[in-house]
Amino acid sequence: MPAAPQLSPVHAWFKSSYSGANTTECVEAAFVPAGVLVRDSKRPEGPHVAISAEAWGRFLTARPD
Repeated sequence: MPAAPQLSPVHAWFKSSYSGANTTECVEAAFVPAGVLVRDSKRPEGPHVAISAEAWGRFLTARPD
């Protein structure tokens, strides 16, 4: 099992372009060597989800049915 990426103040978090305009539905992501971290922008100190680079790539190229 790979180790979880460690948070660092140098991570460049950015808001999703699909986040709600009223700031109630904001998702932020940060690229890390192992893939991508995703968090709720309203709770930046809260938990995050680590996604492998392979899984992130599949997500980006998935076609909706």
